[in-house]
Amino acid sequence: MADHKNLPHHFLLSLSLLSILAVSQPDRTKDLVSLRSSSESGVIRLKNDTVSKFITSVPTPRPYSLIIFFNSIDLNSKTLQELRAEFGFASSSFLANNNNRSDVANKLFFCEIDSSDSEAFHLFAVQSLPAMCLVDPLMENPQDQEVKIDEYDFDGTAESVAEFVERRTNFTVGPINRPPLLSKPQISVIAALLVISTPFLIRKVLKGETFLHDTRVWLYGAVLVYFFSVSGIMHNIIKSVPMFFRDEEDSNKLVFFYEGPGYQLWGEGLSVGFLYNLVGLLLAYVTSALVRVRNVNEQRVVMMLAMAISLLAVKKVVYLDNWKTGYQIQTYWPSSWH
Repeated sequence: MADHKNLPHHFLLSLSLLSILAVSQPDRTKDLVSLRSSSESGVIRLKNDTVSKFITSVPTPRPYSLIIFFNSIDLNSKTLQELRAEFGFASSSFLANNNNRSDVANKLFFCEIDSSDSEAFHLFAVQSLPAMCLVDPLMENPQDQEVKIDEYDFDGTAESVAEFVERRTNFTVGPINRPPLLSKPQISVIAALLVISTPFLIRKVLKGETFLHDTRVWLYGAVLVYFFSVSGIMHNIIKSVPMFFRDEEDSNKLVFFYEGPGYQLWGEGLSVGFLYNLVGLLLAYVTSALVRVRNVNEQRVVMMLAMAISLLAVKKVVYLDNWKTGYQIQTYWPSSWH
């Protein structure tokens, strides 16, 4: 009977101990929620002290997970900032899609660490950028390679971040919400300008005074399209090919031409495109303008110069192709000419 009488006292003692522990262990989830609410995209900026506060000093299992994007503002990399923007879209979409589910929204937090916080970079053993990692509730060693997001799991889009989160955790990010290209005020202004300018545009079209009626526009446009076609500029833009890179053996030397068919630099495409354009423009001049010259001697001189320049340009293109691919183009000229 004495034991039963003491049960209320034990229960009260347990509640007191839990209260003391609750005071000594502050609710870091609320701090994360507060930091997230002050960020426009919901991405929390972690520094050396907050990394210790939310990760290393919190006993496992933690009541939350963190997905961290490692950034470098000082690097001033356009590609890196585009990846950071996509990471922000994934964060804001997660919050928007789970706005009414605090049990989910307060269990996963999107964070970033800048390279200026060198202690945090060293803690996670970040060697190169871009880099991301997932700090799950049971993670104890930040340098564990299993927490890193493999480069094959991230293709630079917010969708790939969402796919990784959904595959490695029990949370659903949901559809990605990107801001529209134009805001409503901008659309309104553009629509008003179109309405005002429509009568003037119709008048210009009827009189044939638009830029589309200018033959020089079509001439320059044709030359530009031809240059884009033969130089591979669109390929370089899509693949983000650099203009040059530094030589591995001599860091002071810049490489504009890369030997090997598997890679092409901007310098190669611009050079070959210029040579092709030169030959094309000479051919257009000879067939369209030179035939109108009445002086026969002048025609012959210009024709010989055009042929000589075209021959040198084509020979240079063939030489570059042979050097880059390793294949030799066989000609049908006499062997004594080689």
